[in-house]
Amino acid sequence: MSAVSPDTRVIVYDGHCNLCSGWARFHARHPLVPPFSLVAVQSDIGRALLSANGIDPDDPLTFLVIDRGRRMTESDAAIHVVTELGGAWRLIEIVRIVPRSWRDALYRLLARNRYRWFGKRSTCYLPP
Repeated sequence: MSAVSPDTRVIVYDGHCNLCSGWARFHARHPLVPPFSLVAVQSDIGRALLSANGIDPDDPLTFLVIDRGRRMTESDAAIHVVTELGGAWRLIEIVRIVPRSWRDALYRLLARNRYRWFGKRSTCYLPP
């Protein structure tokens, strides 16, 4: 997956973060068509994808979503992943009325404190 094809759908998440891996488990239980591949930051592929997209894999303060050639991080990535679930989840799109700089500042606050607020796994969560 180091070479991303135009139809690739991937979420690169922090497998040590309880919040991040919880969302990865949620997505694994609610697959989309076509599905997202779930890739942990801690994997070789995850590290390569982050590096290729200008994110430090040793200190990732965001996750990466690649959806059919579109690359997203921070609040845009979170909104996209949630709205792709469809149904009532699409209502989260309303958050886009908040200026992106404000949304991203809130996202960065959460990202910096994710281990303190939600805990850290001793092993990396890898989806089935």
